[in-house]
Amino acid sequence: MEIPKFLLADNTDHPSSIFIVHTEYPRFIINLENDEVEWFEEFSKEDEEELANETESLIEAATAFYDREVSRYED
Repeated sequence: MEIPKFLLADNTDHPSSIFIVHTEYPRFIINLENDEVEWFEEFSKEDEEELANETESLIEAATAFYDREVSRYED
C-alpha cells in the first residue's frame, strides 16, 4: 500500500481541531488549531539541531497540503 506523505485527520473529542499527519521521516502530527506538534520519533541532540532547521518548512508544507485539500472541497 502506498501511504500519502500527508493525511488530514479529525476527532470528535476535539471538534475544533484539525490534524495533519506527516507519514514520512520525521513523522509528526500537527494540530492546525494551535500549531502544536507531536513528534513520533526520538531524536538525538545532533538530530534536534537539524530538525530545528527543517521544522519550519515541514509545517509550511503541512499547511499548504491542508489549504490544497480544503480548496478541492470548495470546488
